[in-house]
Amino acid sequence: MALDHEQRFGNKNAARPAATGNAARGRKPAAGQAQSGQAPATEAKPRGDAKPKLQVQKAKKLRLRSPSQDIKNKAQKLKEVRVDLNEIEPVRLQKALSSSGVGSRREMEEWIEAGLVTVNGKKASLGDKVGPQDKVLVKGDQIKLKWPDRLPRVIMYHKEEGEIVTRDDPEGRVTVFDRLPQAKSSRWVAIGRLDVNTAGLLLITTSGELANRMMHPSFEVEREYSVRVLGDLTPEIMKEMTKGVELEDGEARFDRIFQTGGQEESANQWFNVVIKEGRNREVRRMFEHFGLTVSRLMRVRFGNIGLPPRLKRGQFYELNAAEVAAVMKWSNLTVTGGKKTGGQRRGSPRKPKAARSE
Repeated sequence: MALDHEQRFGNKNAARPAATGNAARGRKPAAGQAQSGQAPATEAKPRGDAKPKLQVQKAKKLRLRSPSQDIKNKAQKLKEVRVDLNEIEPVRLQKALSSSGVGSRREMEEWIEAGLVTVNGKKASLGDKVGPQDKVLVKGDQIKLKWPDRLPRVIMYHKEEGEIVTRDDPEGRVTVFDRLPQAKSSRWVAIGRLDVNTAGLLLITTSGELANRMMHPSFEVEREYSVRVLGDLTPEIMKEMTKGVELEDGEARFDRIFQTGGQEESANQWFNVVIKEGRNREVRRMFEHFGLTVSRLMRVRFGNIGLPPRLKRGQFYELNAAEVAAVMKWSNLTVTGGKKTGGQRRGSPRKPKAARSE
């Protein structure tokens, strides 16, 4: 089951891509304006051999009415929850630096190997672990490490086609991190990726533990996609898709597949598919295996979070504290990201009340 958004907005995981901006109004784009409806892009100075980076318009935040006083009180209490730093277990140095926004984990490993990092006055090496009491210097500057001692942040973003899910693209293309607000005290982590031609729900969080919990194949978290298919998808093919087909990187299968729209005489038909892993272009390749073409692909659900119909392309919504706590509980994590005893929670969490939409 999804968060309260699904119940409130009536989301049945059958969202449809829709035209946006000038295209939706039947107007031609203004001179110099991108087809996507974004503001005219200007070039920034390139770094090294990388192509010039485009300056893009920031994503709009989905506006909600003020929640009830009960929700406000609960959210405030959750925000005030802190874990004693002395109870936090040491973690690998490169992970602590990356989580604190110093750089990517791979980059941190390179800096450690180059002797640019010291811990408590000694040159660090790969495999070293640090805790809240350790003093870490990078290139001579002391780093204030950030620790998961409080509730993380979680953003739902309706990704547009043409955007890529990466931090730095050498080709200068627009990334989702260019569009979203900065995380001042930590580092955003994307929960799963969507390829450049896929739109829909993208979850972004400051909790690496939550991201790992939802992405790792061993936890088998469901991803649901709305797919527009060109070709004749027969019941026999659908049955084979749920049994499993052999792709170049191993067997793949859909847990469920069902038709959701499209006239019988139309060349394009809409289907929803549910899959429990996120290999590269796996959904598209499943259909291509049977000679079918995916003309549109959109993720409408990840785990227990569905894409609200009110969240339009290029918009984002930051979950309130009560909603984040429900996601952490469903993922079998403590409020601050620690692992609970026992297996992953499979049932639905108790849905928190949420603010009414405008």
